[in-house]
Amino acid sequence: MKVTIVGAGAVGASCAEYIAIKNFASEVVLIDIKEDFAEGKAMDLMQTASLMGFDTKITGATNDYSKTANSDIAVITSGIPRKPGMTREELIGINADIVKSVSSSLIEHSPNVTLIVVSNPMDTMTYLVHKTTNLPKSKIIGMGGALDSARFKYRMSEALDCPASDVEGMVIGGHSDTGMVPLTRLATRNSVPVSAFLSEDRISQVAEDTKVGGATLTKMLGTSAWYAPGAAVSSLVQAIANDQKKMFPCSALLEGEYGLNDLCIGVPVILGKNGIEKIVEIELDEAEKAKLKESSEGVSKTNGLLDLSK
Repeated sequence: MKVTIVGAGAVGASCAEYIAIKNFASEVVLIDIKEDFAEGKAMDLMQTASLMGFDTKITGATNDYSKTANSDIAVITSGIPRKPGMTREELIGINADIVKSVSSSLIEHSPNVTLIVVSNPMDTMTYLVHKTTNLPKSKIIGMGGALDSARFKYRMSEALDCPASDVEGMVIGGHSDTGMVPLTRLATRNSVPVSAFLSEDRISQVAEDTKVGGATLTKMLGTSAWYAPGAAVSSLVQAIANDQKKMFPCSALLEGEYGLNDLCIGVPVILGKNGIEKIVEIELDEAEKAKLKESSEGVSKTNGLLDLSK
């Protein structure tokens, strides 16, 4: 099992670290445009192997995609990260050219690869890969919902004063501060609805804190977060690599599901060896449907900024 991660910055390196520690991949290749940067990150990580007890081989390469040949899964984190006050949508012009070039180079050397897109604006970058490559739609996955859901469960566990492992919850919709749809109605603590423990106002506050989770950290750190995004990506990679059939909310190309067409947005999917094995349509109430529709309109508007004629 060979995994390539494009972009050896904080998110990419964290992802490589978590994959290595989980010890399910034979090789992880880090690739970056900065001279010796990926090689240095790979060497630093490999020097933890005897300490952390993993056997995964981690290598680095400077913009040499031949080193990524025959990758089973590739993660695209490349592009500029958000700065304080910057929206994910403001990144579109710069990152679209990067993502298009990277996906083309990956597929040239690994025609059967499954791509996981992390670069922002993530839903639009995932849509761009669908429109500019010939990969089956099941093999193009946007990572946003898994991270947003982890942040949702963190905030909910904080409100409940319980371990995060007690909480089940999901965020669908666009991976943006305004587009996320935390499904508070369906959130539970060990199968008990959270409404049994928390007031409506407190639950609403959890939802709002979740939606600005990324922006909150960007303001505090001066750049995008990396530990939770890296962990979220590694979970998707592991589910595919080990054919786990696990359900995550991911950005998938919709063709009628949830009444939506020709856009990528976060919905529950089953991940296995073929990538997205199934899109799961859960029954939403009218308020949730309206929020998802509003979110989809925002994603479509951002998609309209893409120049697909290039």
